[in-house]
Amino acid sequence: MTAPILETETALAPGERAKGRRPGARTLRYLATKLGEAALSLGFVMVLSFFLFRVIPGDPVQTMTRGRPVSAAQVEELRHRMGLDRPLWEQFLGYLGGTLRGDLGVSYLHQRPVAELIAERLWPTLLLAGSATVIAAALGLWLGTRSAWQRGSRFDRVATGTALTLWSVPTFWLGMILLMVFAVGMGPVPGLFPTGGYASPDAGSVPHALDVLHHLVLPCVTFVAVVYAQYLLVMRSSLLDEMGADYLVTARAKGLREDLVRRRHAVPNALLPTVTLIFLHLGLVVTGAITVETVYSWPGLGDLMYQALKVPDLPLLQGTFLLFSGSAIVMNMLADMLYRFLDPRVRAA
Repeated sequence: MTAPILETETALAPGERAKGRRPGARTLRYLATKLGEAALSLGFVMVLSFFLFRVIPGDPVQTMTRGRPVSAAQVEELRHRMGLDRPLWEQFLGYLGGTLRGDLGVSYLHQRPVAELIAERLWPTLLLAGSATVIAAALGLWLGTRSAWQRGSRFDRVATGTALTLWSVPTFWLGMILLMVFAVGMGPVPGLFPTGGYASPDAGSVPHALDVLHHLVLPCVTFVAVVYAQYLLVMRSSLLDEMGADYLVTARAKGLREDLVRRRHAVPNALLPTVTLIFLHLGLVVTGAITVETVYSWPGLGDLMYQALKVPDLPLLQGTFLLFSGSAIVMNMLADMLYRFLDPRVRAA
C-alpha cells in the first residue's frame, strides 16, 4: 500500500527464504505461542479470582442474615449449604473442577446459577459498551485525524483540550452531573431522559426498541465522553509521526491533492496503533461499564458485580471477574494477531 511497508517486505523475504524458513510454519508457531500464553493467563486468572475475593472484608452469611431473627444453628446450616465451612483447599479444588466443567456455581444472593445470571445481563452490557465504543472510536479517529492535519490550529487546541478535560473527569461525577441536568432537570432545562433502568414498565404505545434507546442515551453519552479521548490522542500522535515520512513527500511530488495524500497514504498507516487500541479496549469495555451502569441503574454485568460486591457473593464475583479478565485476554491475543496481519514488518520480525 505504501512505500515503507512494501520495501520492508521485499527486502526481508529473500533473506528468510535463504534461511529455509517457511512462512506457514512460522505463522502456526506464532499462533500456538499466543494460544498457549492466553491459556496460561486464563489459568492464572482462575486462581487469582478465587483468592482475591476471599481477602476482601465481609462475611456473606452475616450480610444475608443481618436484621433477621435467625438462630446460630440456622447460620451454621446456611454456611454449610454455601460450602463455607469446608477447608479452603477443598473449596479451591471444588471451584477449579467446577469452572473447568463450565459450572460457575450458584449465586448466594440470587439463588440461581451464575452462568444463567451472566447470560441474562450480558446483552444490556454489550448494547451499552458496544454502541459507546463504536461511537467513541469513530469520533476519536475523525477528531484525531483532523487535529493532526491541522496541528497548532484553533480546532486542534479546542479538540485536544476538550478531550483531555473529559478524560480527566471521574466517570461517576460526569454521570451524576448529566443525570441531574438532563434526567432530573435543572433550572430552565427540563428532564429529557429517564433517570435509570433499561426500559419503562409502562412505555404505553412507544415501541420497545425506542424505549430502550431513550434509556440508553445518557449512559452512552457518559461512556463516550470519557473514552473517545484515547482514540483521539493515539490517532493524532500516530498521524503526526507519519506526516514527516518521505513517502508522503513523494506522493505530493507526484501531484496528488492534499486530501488524497492524507486519506490514501497517511491515515491508513497511522491507523495501525489505533486498531490495536480498539481491540484492547473491546476487552475492557465490560469492566469500564461498571461505574456507568451503577450510576444509571443499567441492568448489565457491571451492576450485577456491584450487587455481588456488597454481600460479598463469592461465586458471582468469581464468575464475573473470570468473564471480564477472559474477554481482555482474548481481545489482547486477537489484537496481536491482527497487528501481525496488518503490518508486514511485524511478520518479518
